[in-house]
Amino acid sequence: MALSLARLALLGATLCLALPLHANSPDTSLIEQGKYVAQLGDCIACHTAKQGQVMAGGLELSTPMGTIFSSNITPDRDTGIGNYSFEQFDRVMREGVTPSGMNLYPAMPYPSYAKMSEADMRALYAYLMQGVEPVQKANLDADMGFPFNQRWGLALWNFAFLDKQPFKPDPARDEQLNRGAYLVQGLGHCGSCHTPRGLAFQEKAMSDEGRSGRHYLAGETVEHWRALSLRNLWTVEDTVQLLKTGQNRFATVAGNMADVIHHSTQHFSDYDLTAVASYLKSLPPGKDDLPMPSVAHAPAEPPADLFTSRGGLGYMQFCSDCHRSDGAGVKGLFPPLAGNPGIVSSNPTSLLHITLTGWETAQTAAHPRVYTMPGFARLQDQEIAEILSFVRTRWGNEGTPISAAQVKKLRDQLNPVTTDSSAFETPRLADLLAAPNAEQVVRGMRLHLQTKALLPNNVGNALNCTSCHLNAGTVADGSPFVGVSAFFPIYAPRAGKVVTLEERINGCFRRSMNGTPLPPQSVDMQAMVAYFEWMKNNTRPEDKVAGRGVGKVDPAIKPDLVNGKQVYAKQCAVCHGDNGQGLARADGELIYPPLWGEQSFNIGAGMARTYTAAAFVKRNMPIGFHEKFPLGQGGLSDQEAVDVAAYFSGQPRPDFPDKVKDWPNGGKPVDARY
Repeated sequence: MALSLARLALLGATLCLALPLHANSPDTSLIEQGKYVAQLGDCIACHTAKQGQVMAGGLELSTPMGTIFSSNITPDRDTGIGNYSFEQFDRVMREGVTPSGMNLYPAMPYPSYAKMSEADMRALYAYLMQGVEPVQKANLDADMGFPFNQRWGLALWNFAFLDKQPFKPDPARDEQLNRGAYLVQGLGHCGSCHTPRGLAFQEKAMSDEGRSGRHYLAGETVEHWRALSLRNLWTVEDTVQLLKTGQNRFATVAGNMADVIHHSTQHFSDYDLTAVASYLKSLPPGKDDLPMPSVAHAPAEPPADLFTSRGGLGYMQFCSDCHRSDGAGVKGLFPPLAGNPGIVSSNPTSLLHITLTGWETAQTAAHPRVYTMPGFARLQDQEIAEILSFVRTRWGNEGTPISAAQVKKLRDQLNPVTTDSSAFETPRLADLLAAPNAEQVVRGMRLHLQTKALLPNNVGNALNCTSCHLNAGTVADGSPFVGVSAFFPIYAPRAGKVVTLEERINGCFRRSMNGTPLPPQSVDMQAMVAYFEWMKNNTRPEDKVAGRGVGKVDPAIKPDLVNGKQVYAKQCAVCHGDNGQGLARADGELIYPPLWGEQSFNIGAGMARTYTAAAFVKRNMPIGFHEKFPLGQGGLSDQEAVDVAAYFSGQPRPDFPDKVKDWPNGGKPVDARY
């Protein structure tokens, strides 16, 4: 149980463990028990560096006093803990003092491990000594400035704050509640992150007992993350689900808590998970970040100012594809924002951190695929403040607005790195409000986002313009509208003539949306054209616009339909359905579009062509796959993109009656469906 200091904390069990190997055959049951104890204590999270060997240390841990590196706790005799006796190991774990007499920094949670039972301590010792592969890797020296580099002062710290007494069950609690208290206070060391710290970096309370008990697990900010209050948490069932899977109906873990779930809590027994959740629920509410919801929010209506405020338009452009206009998220994929405690926390540090640097789900047996959110550091401080203020105060959320100064402060502390080298300039939908014809261009933008809902008589399937023109045509290589109107009228080989922008738009209505055209002079068509004109900016007919279209994929690549089916099942089906039917909410409203069948595009659409579809997939699908701005999109190889495009583009879909009129002057592509 920890957010970020879990890593710090776990630096604990850590600077110490080691025991000489014995000639006797190992006690396999004791070693297995010790492995479970190590999972309860999350040893691997702190003692394994990124891409490093298991338990060999070297993970960099930032503290308010400087930088610490986790230690090698494998049984290597030269660089690990292989020469520790049990007594020496026990002292390190309970007192933070190594066999050489060196005091450990309390970033290692030895004050929590002091509560461990002797049986668990011996089992952990057996596992680390006999169940872990020895790795020869020297420990790295801590980088601590004066006076924190003077370790003798830590003896005074221990004298003042360390209680070495093992956990004592409370006779007023039943067996399961006592088990939960033991795990939370001891092995789980939840307080290392979630309990406020004093001036000497001490936890203000090590349990819920006594006058200071009100501070226990009441929330703390650690390493630029807000570890929320754990007092009077959700229902027991909801907390169990979060600890088991990394997500529940209210929230999804973030930051280093994802590592805690991955390495530790998902491995807890159901009994222990219930014990932990029951104990947390039993704690009386604190004053911050509470109360936690116990009843899921009913589907909310989109906020009234979704399209009339800068924050609302920014949210629609950069957030709604995953978190939806009602803030409900997508179950099992992307977390809800409505009723999410991390969103409305009185301290918005974690929300700002995630927005600037990105996020990924915990990898668990229940949710083995990791989903990501890219960092939005390329947005200006004011833009982020507008979007997050909108999120914190809509759908029933009762958070406070965020200022640009708050964003700047954390940006300066985190110094997030952006890797986007594209020359594409992303238009900001929020700037539509400054246009002289703002009402018209906003309507045009909405017609691209909500085509099916706003033009039901013209759309013959379940698609919207934004199904292909991502984020209302503002994503590079996602068929953006930037500069497009500058190139019309233009000769269209498929039509065999020069076409106007209105004719091109109607081509999408007839093909991609399998519907009927809009009258060219209608109010709605002129609104769509006005939106294109706004997107034109200063583009001239002779200009080359970066990120225009969907790019290219080599047509010489031969598709493998067998692999395409496999790629689809692995990467696409979660959003577009096992049978290409799309993903719908419980009320039937589609979240993500169908890729084949009667509700998808017809054979006359560009996406029905293998290599056009492959180019789009290559650069834009799947979303939530890595850190590319703004959707975490892309990630498949050229071959995979061709394979999966050939698979879904060739599936049954509506006919196009006027197909016989296409390419009258020749030049029909080899991948055309007719």
